[in-house]
Amino acid sequence: MSFGFLGIQFGFALQNANVSRIFQTLGAEVDNIPILWVAAPVTGLIIQPIIGHMSDKTWGRLGRRRPYFLVGAILASLALLIMPNSPMLWIAAGMLWIMDASINISMEPFRAFVGDMLPDKQRTSGFAMQSFFIGTGAVIASALPWIITTWFNVSNTAPEGEIAKSVKLSFYIGGAVFLLAVLWTIVSTREYSPSQLESFSKDKLEKIENPIQASVSKNVKYLRNSVIWIIAGIILTLLFHYYLNLEKELFILSFGLVVFGVIQLVTGIMLKYDISNGLTEVIEDMFHMPKTMGQLAFVQFFSWFALFAMWIYTTPAVTSYIYGTSDTTSRLYNNGADWVGVLMAVYNGFAALVAFLLPVIARITNRKVTHLIALCFGGMGLISFLFIKNPTLLIISEIGIGFAWASILSMPYAILTGALPQHKMGVYMGIFNFFIVIPQILAASILGVLVKNVFQGESIYALVLGGCSMIFAGFITLFVKDK
Repeated sequence: MSFGFLGIQFGFALQNANVSRIFQTLGAEVDNIPILWVAAPVTGLIIQPIIGHMSDKTWGRLGRRRPYFLVGAILASLALLIMPNSPMLWIAAGMLWIMDASINISMEPFRAFVGDMLPDKQRTSGFAMQSFFIGTGAVIASALPWIITTWFNVSNTAPEGEIAKSVKLSFYIGGAVFLLAVLWTIVSTREYSPSQLESFSKDKLEKIENPIQASVSKNVKYLRNSVIWIIAGIILTLLFHYYLNLEKELFILSFGLVVFGVIQLVTGIMLKYDISNGLTEVIEDMFHMPKTMGQLAFVQFFSWFALFAMWIYTTPAVTSYIYGTSDTTSRLYNNGADWVGVLMAVYNGFAALVAFLLPVIARITNRKVTHLIALCFGGMGLISFLFIKNPTLLIISEIGIGFAWASILSMPYAILTGALPQHKMGVYMGIFNFFIVIPQILAASILGVLVKNVFQGESIYALVLGGCSMIFAGFITLFVKDK
């Protein structure tokens, strides 16, 4: 059931460990890297709720979720083959967008798949098993460029503006692994039919009719709120451009407010004329999410802000702060970048190992305390990059990050699925992704500004900020309702 996640995370790990390196190789300045990365979270914000909503309503020969596994795997594998051959920076940024969209098509239904197939008491173990395969796939993928260079003597350097051969081969292998792993899950599993899921569901008698039909007046609320969001976005845009003269990345925030307002405006108009479709249902579901989901949103926000800071800035932080170079053509820089891949392999490998320990800790304490402990270890691991100058000792830091990563991939989902109605598992998993990608968009908007103007170009402090954010996320987990 979870084996396909090995392939999905193989693709994600290659992306996380190497995309900043590819961008820098193609000429990106370090403070511009976050804006180039924004494609990934924006894609998830759009794709995941749509795929979740569609998969909730799908049933065919391949089942409910598996058709999306297949389509996403084929597209993502093709994107992995094309990405390292990008000749220019803007093409690489576009390929990141396409690759992330394809991965999201496969990934979102996998989360709902566990919720569909397992009862609540088994979901902690089920999501822990996903963490194991995620960690296993990522540990190999993250270290792959280093392995290819060290074991097979393939060059990790290339002329200026060209991607190293070791990176290209890693992406080619990743495309094959992604497709084969997902195919294994598709052919080796069967899904419960909608009628079977209905009979299993405890919420069968508690279903609420589509709230679109429950109140005509709520269109007024959406129309009123849309005006507020649109005006706020326009005002911020004008302030950023004409008065504060701030970095262009911040326009992502103001533009996002305007878009959210427009979406509410469109929803309000549709409700006024009794039009029901996927957009209105997703927006209505979002504004009527269970209480537990709303509380977990804050935990996810600060956890994933930290992770995005780590993914963006580990390569430039390690190469410049520890290896002492920003010259992407030098062997020293590429040795540092390869070592970052090894470090990411370490945290993913430890996450795979500790995944089976999390349910044990949760039984002794509870899921909230388990998540708190894990996030505190992860936050301290990120902060420790500031104090460790020996690259080898960073492995200790990565062990703490791996503990947090294993918990982030399992505990919030185990808590969440127990609070969700079975017939909306897919769409709510997609909406829950909002609270993963919104902090990533925020990080892409402000981290470049902070690194350039506050941290004086020292990207190491972005990791410290991420560590503080992760520890804070751990403590607010204690306020989440977990039945």
